[in-house]
Amino acid sequence: MTPRTILHVDLDAFFAAVEQRDDPSLRGKPVLVGGSARRGVVAACSYEARTFGIHSAMPMAEALRRCPRAIVVRHRMDRYVEASQRFFQILGDYSPEVEGLSLDEAFLDVTASERLLGDGKTIAQAIKRRVREEMSLVASVGVAPIKLAAKIASDIDKPDGLRIVPADQLLSFLHPLPMTRLWGVGAATREILASMGLSTIGDVARYPEAALVGRLGAATGHHLAALARGEDARSVEPESDPVSVGHQATFDDDIDDKGELAVLLLEQADRVAVRLREGQLRARAVVLIIKYDDFRQITRRTTLDAPSSDGGVLARTAIGLLSKVAIEPRKGARVRLCGISATSLEPRNAPRQLGFDEAGRARGERLGDTIDKLAAKFGKATIRRAVHLGDPDDE
Repeated sequence: MTPRTILHVDLDAFFAAVEQRDDPSLRGKPVLVGGSARRGVVAACSYEARTFGIHSAMPMAEALRRCPRAIVVRHRMDRYVEASQRFFQILGDYSPEVEGLSLDEAFLDVTASERLLGDGKTIAQAIKRRVREEMSLVASVGVAPIKLAAKIASDIDKPDGLRIVPADQLLSFLHPLPMTRLWGVGAATREILASMGLSTIGDVARYPEAALVGRLGAATGHHLAALARGEDARSVEPESDPVSVGHQATFDDDIDDKGELAVLLLEQADRVAVRLREGQLRARAVVLIIKYDDFRQITRRTTLDAPSSDGGVLARTAIGLLSKVAIEPRKGARVRLCGISATSLEPRNAPRQLGFDEAGRARGERLGDTIDKLAAKFGKATIRRAVHLGDPDDE
């Protein structure tokens, strides 16, 4: 069987890199993308910040203790989505088989493209060059015959890495690596493997498979043994349609006022509606997400009378759900996070049953389309709801 040629492409320090690209004054400085120092966490950080031991998901307060001179910027998801779309357009020029893992990383199977575009290394170099020239960002790429090795290879020389793993060198590449590099080795499995005296992938490959199954169970044991032998039959699966589109926010101060939350939900619904229209989608259901100040989280879901991409419809539905949720000024009943998710998605051009209020539904979606066009031409702040004027997060 002819070995596959799989690429794993990863944009380095994506959120922070976009911020540094858009604001030259941030270049070369420790940048933290995330929320406030009091309640937020680090969503992403530049490589300059990582030298202080800062990493994503770290509490922002801890990150600032480690690097007091770090510059904190609020995330701008619209800009990241825009950059991601361009990134995937570039990848699509080299293969129709692109499996997106997140906004900034993907697998490509370029086996069928090599005759026309060159070998894996040539394609990887071309992608890196285009990302740099067309996006002013940096990508790291791993090239290997299996997904496991391609993902490891893209990470091993970051930033701006390019590592090629030929099929005949697959095991010599994998076996010296820590066994924690195997997919499926979490904290509990790591402890078991360590107790068995296994520290590298090669150790796992040489260990009797029956003994691995005896300690880890059939599914995990066989899975890890196969990966350690360089056997990874998983194919690159082209990106499927999204199952939901949502937006949520964590607040600096807990909120116990439903009116204030309703205003925030209106803004979130508008953002979700924009993303639905960008994807040519409608939602059949709306989900409200509430996290209380004691970290309890609840969701409330309802189905719409008709699928919609109208922010007003989504907002009214979410606010209706909010009216049935207990929120009070006592501990455990105040809100620290609120969000909305549109789900049960379908293509916007899918046939649907017409209702008595069809003219109103169509009018709401046409208004959204018009707002989108104005925003694309003149900027996102061109048209805003009056209730949101002066909101610093939109500046």
